[in-house]
Amino acid sequence: MSRSHGLAGEFAAQSWSAPARTPLYYPDAVTLVPGADPAALAVRIDTAAPGASVKDSFADVDLVGSGFQVLFEAQWIHRLPGAPTIASELEWGRANTPEALRAWAVAWDGGEGQADLFRPELLEDPSVVVLSGCSAGGRVVAGAVANRSGEVVGVSNVFAVDGGTDAAWPLVLAAVDRVFPSLPVVGYEHGDDLAAAVRHGFAPVGPLRVWLHG
Repeated sequence: MSRSHGLAGEFAAQSWSAPARTPLYYPDAVTLVPGADPAALAVRIDTAAPGASVKDSFADVDLVGSGFQVLFEAQWIHRLPGAPTIASELEWGRANTPEALRAWAVAWDGGEGQADLFRPELLEDPSVVVLSGCSAGGRVVAGAVANRSGEVVGVSNVFAVDGGTDAAWPLVLAAVDRVFPSLPVVGYEHGDDLAAAVRHGFAPVGPLRVWLHG
């Protein structure tokens, strides 16, 4: 997502970080190992601009001293390849043109005014597939973003216009099975969305925490 906005991140031994503010809802830094140094982490990101955030992948970094507070806590989730899926009545496809991506983003946004987060440059990344679920009339009503990384598929931005993520997961999982067969699916969720993911075959496998500056 950052690359699609013209922002290249940097990998270090303990974390990934971006030198300037990342797009809304996306972290400015992500820890890669347990016990990352909080002071070293904080100086790598732009905390002068409002909204800086850190994804604490192991929920073990204390960033209070650097001016952060916990935004939310969640669970990493994992689903084995080949696990049974529930049939979906929606027609699935890829949002692989700028016009299709825009229709997907407007449905995902739900009128919050953030559909422009998803730029056409995102479609240039071969590891990213934007999954779209359409009603019989062709309207986008569900979807997600799938991102292959190594030997797993990360899924994020799961949504359904009606019925919450329970309505989206059957479509999303069936699509992932077709696009990335034989690979496990991972992600993270919390609250009601975590409960929905568990109902669709995911297992919680460890905590994470998201910190917000200010």
